[in-house]
Amino acid sequence: MRFQLLGPLALADGTDTVVLQPSKPANLLAALLLHANSAVSAEYLQRAIWGEEQPATAKAALQTCVLRLRRLFSRHGVTTSIEAVPGGYRITAAPPTLDLLGFRDRVRRAAGLDREPEAELCALRDALALWQGSLLANVRSVVLHRDEVPRLAEERLRAVERVCDLLLGLGRCGEALVDLWTATRVHPGHERFHEQLIEALYRSGRQAQALAEYRRVKGYLLEELGVDPSPSLRRLELSILRGEDLGPAGPAAPHVIRGETVPLPATRPSTDRGAVPVTDPGASPVTDRGAAAAGDRGAPPVAGRGAPPVGDRGALPVAHAAPVTDRAAVPAAAPGTTPVAARVAAAGTDAPAAGTDAPAAASRIGPVPAVPHFTGRAAETAAMAARLTATSPPEDDRPLTVLVSGAPGIGKSALAQHAARLVRDAFPAGQLLVPMTRADGEPRPADEVAADVAATLGASGEGRALLILDDVIDADQVRPLLTPRGEAGALPGHAVVVTSRMGLGGLIATHGGWVQRLTTFTEAESYALLLTALGAERVEAEPRAAHRLAALCGHFPAALRILTARLLTRPGLRLADAADWLGEDPLARLTLTDSPDHSVDGLFDRALGRLDPRLSEAFTHLAQGPPALLDDQGPEDEGPVPEAVRERLADAGLLEDGPPGPYRIHDLLRAHVRRTARTRDRRTEKV
Repeated sequence: MRFQLLGPLALADGTDTVVLQPSKPANLLAALLLHANSAVSAEYLQRAIWGEEQPATAKAALQTCVLRLRRLFSRHGVTTSIEAVPGGYRITAAPPTLDLLGFRDRVRRAAGLDREPEAELCALRDALALWQGSLLANVRSVVLHRDEVPRLAEERLRAVERVCDLLLGLGRCGEALVDLWTATRVHPGHERFHEQLIEALYRSGRQAQALAEYRRVKGYLLEELGVDPSPSLRRLELSILRGEDLGPAGPAAPHVIRGETVPLPATRPSTDRGAVPVTDPGASPVTDRGAAAAGDRGAPPVAGRGAPPVGDRGALPVAHAAPVTDRAAVPAAAPGTTPVAARVAAAGTDAPAAGTDAPAAASRIGPVPAVPHFTGRAAETAAMAARLTATSPPEDDRPLTVLVSGAPGIGKSALAQHAARLVRDAFPAGQLLVPMTRADGEPRPADEVAADVAATLGASGEGRALLILDDVIDADQVRPLLTPRGEAGALPGHAVVVTSRMGLGGLIATHGGWVQRLTTFTEAESYALLLTALGAERVEAEPRAAHRLAALCGHFPAALRILTARLLTRPGLRLADAADWLGEDPLARLTLTDSPDHSVDGLFDRALGRLDPRLSEAFTHLAQGPPALLDDQGPEDEGPVPEAVRERLADAGLLEDGPPGPYRIHDLLRAHVRRTARTRDRRTEKV
């Protein structure tokens, strides 16, 4: 049995929870638990129960409250006792039996992991997961809410602030933004959250939005509090206006492979101090997960110091840097690091300078990142983990291959990365995410990919590695990489996960492997995603509206992610109102206004743009026509669309398996095609 203080006061046993009704014994229990393992004076307990004006019988009534609590404990099998001590009472608890002590214990352990940012972040996330909603919402004690709740809330805010510092230090600005949008709106007077949010926006290449946020904060502070922004906020604004490089965020931002940390070397400082930041769509994924060695956070940001600001989508706002000429100055790898980690760290010194004609850096490989708030796909994850850790080697020494395919935005990359992280201990040489397309969407040739992988893994073959070949265009692009050991371009002895919108049946037929075809979420998975992303308190308050939102998104993972991002930036919006708003025009509203690339329309446009023009025209015809076009017989007045065309569209992830019939088109995709056609017709309509 556990006591829960970090939310409504409750007793929990496994998954069963009893939330106490507001009462004087509940006030007493909360006061005792807030000072667990310490003697609490009767005078303080009386004030916690009745406030500053107590009845004449308060002392006797306190004893009655203690008796009622003891009976409650006996009824629910609580073995903890309330002891009478000289001058008051005491309750005994430990981290496993009281969430407040568990939270403090995990925060304390996290503080001891300051040299391991990933481990510290994980420990703090575990600690914050113990918070279940509004503190003591069912405890009606003015004294406790005045004197105790603010102190507890401050402990949580310090943990959230540290989490965001760690995320910024690790280059995971996108994850930090999710937490910071909420934190700054709920706590508008907390300047450190605003500073972190502005920094995260700037490091993500969103300079204009960062400045707009600064102006909003400055206006709030002047109008509501009559004060100017703090010196650190003003220095940050000045650095952004000058387009300066902020340097690494926080402590040395490590590179993480198999849970081990390797500091990346700093890049050479820029010589052009007046350069304006420009977004580099070809930024390296390597730099997206970590920055260079630590700088002095207390000092004003200086142009060109440390590593470039890190973008949450792989884009870097960088000043034009001087070329790196000292190729020999490669720092030695830290002792005990994996071979991949060491080579990726060394590769950090060979990045071409901004403004050169080097290939787009987005094509370069990097470690497999963690997937924030991964939800659902339990069966698929377990099956993939089992396949990747199978002991029997593939025939003729080909790489063990798992293919994850499905529609655009269905969550292929997320599943592959999540499963890879779960089995990282089985791959001592590390794990790599290998983009198979360039920033402009063009496929990378197999020989280029093989050369990059070989350069990172090395030719000595120090253990097995797991490679994710992400967003493969067709079988020919990847087939040379899956040849038996010893052949040119092969990836000998490694495991390979291929993600692709295409079915790649020809690849499986010639090279073998195991296929995981993804479909939309189930209703339960969609609801679980909303719970995870938005918080149980908000979703469970309006479960019907949450289910309606999921249905409006068609249980499509990409649509749900975009929706939750929008709702997180508007914490005061009721889910029912959000459902009404979304239902008016789902496609127009399933987009991030500050990041137009993140939209359902844009996702489908890019997918259709990859099709052969004739196949794209056939799909447009199918989506605009009646559902009978997908049947084998077709409409009476038109006849069927050739099965070969339908099969090619299904292979491209644009047609789903029925019912009804053998094929169907997702409602959002059908709506997108019809909307695009109407727009095109209006543009060409004669006046």
